[in-house]
Formats: sequence, C-alpha cells, structure tokens
Amino acid sequence: MESNQSGTRSNGQRRRNRGDAERGGDMTVGQRVDRINDNAQEAWTKTRDAVKDLKETLDVDGRVDRHPYGTLAAALGIGYVLGGGLFSPLTARIVGLGLRLGLRMAAVPFLQRELMGLASALGQEAEPENGSHGRHASAETK
Repeated sequence: MESNQSGTRSNGQRRRNRGDAERGGDMTVGQRVDRINDNAQEAWTKTRDAVKDLKETLDVDGRVDRHPYGTLAAALGIGYVLGGGLFSPLTARIVGLGLRLGLRMAAVPFLQRELMGLASALGQEAEPENGSHGRHASAETK
C-alpha cells in the first residue's frame, strides 16, 4: 500500500494525519476485521495445540479407559471445588465425619493390639506353674 505523489493511497483512500497513522488509523474497516480475524485464528490455534499437548501429557483418554469411576469422581470433586463448595456447611460436615471415622479406624487396630497384649499377659499369669492341669495332665496320665 504505497502512497502516490498526490497524498492518496493506491486503493483510493486519502491518508490521515500522523497521529491516526501511529494508532493504526490508516487501516480500513475491512483490514481491521481481517487483522482481528487473523489474531483470533492464531489464538485459537495456539489454545488448541496447548490443550492437545496437555491431554497427551496427562493421558486423559487412557486414564478414562483404565479408571472410568475414578475419573468421574475426580471430575466431580474438581467441579465441586471450582463451583465454590469448598467453604460450605456441607463440606464442613463431610470433613468432620471423615475425621471422626478416620480417628476411629486408626484407633481400633491400636486398641485391639493393646487388648490382645493385655489378655495374653493375664492368660499367662492365670496358668498354674506345675502344669498338672489342661492337656499336660492328660498326656502324663496316658
């Protein structure tokens, strides 16, 4: 788009003052639309490529095929958090219940081991020292 000697452009439009030219004011509406369209196409292509690279890196399709329920649970959890459910009363109840159950589940094996140790210690104290009772006595009488 060269301008000729008379100050008009080759497409028949007059050139605007220097301030308009610096801001891109010498472009026609069609050129501006084309520029915006090109920028939008470039942004769309870059976004599509980034999403494709991310899917390949995370292997989303393979994970869905291998673990469909786990993927669904993860999607529900992510949606719940992104939807603002993290600081809701329901979340507080769920976390509280989880903590109570977790502490109970952690405490049960500990208590079971302690009780078994206590019972075996009491059982050893209750056995007579001479061994004449129980199966030892029946083996000696035969």
